[in-house]
Amino acid sequence: MPDAAVVLGFDYGKRRVGIAVGSSITATAQPLIALEHHDGVPDWDALDKLVAEWRPGTLIVGLPLNADGATQKMTNRARNFAQELWGRYRLSTHTVDERYSTIEAGERLKEARASGSRGRRLAKGDVDAMAAQTILESWLLGHLNSAEKDTT
Repeated sequence: MPDAAVVLGFDYGKRRVGIAVGSSITATAQPLIALEHHDGVPDWDALDKLVAEWRPGTLIVGLPLNADGATQKMTNRARNFAQELWGRYRLSTHTVDERYSTIEAGERLKEARASGSRGRRLAKGDVDAMAAQTILESWLLGHLNSAEKDTT
């Protein structure tokens, strides 16, 4: 049975998908992993294992938009991925604006390296997983803020 408080976030890209896990109770998230696509197709076996392990109640997919908010080629790919997630897992699935998430992820990783809390070298998917974290945190904070407005 899914845990309504557990949320998985996805940063869908051309070569890989970054994944983060978060809590709708604490509105916090952490990067998990980045999975490489196989011949342009997500690694569904690995995704199946992650969904079974974390048992999320909600899935969040970053929606890449241009700086002016216009859609782009990757916008439709991310929407299709979100639809595939919903079709496969039948879990509440949402998209969220992910503009600048990769830049923010890179900055966070740079700060972590500078502070010594992270090694010098980055793996290929580190930025993708961190971008998934920023996407998920954005949705969680928006979700938490809208819940607070509903109670006031």
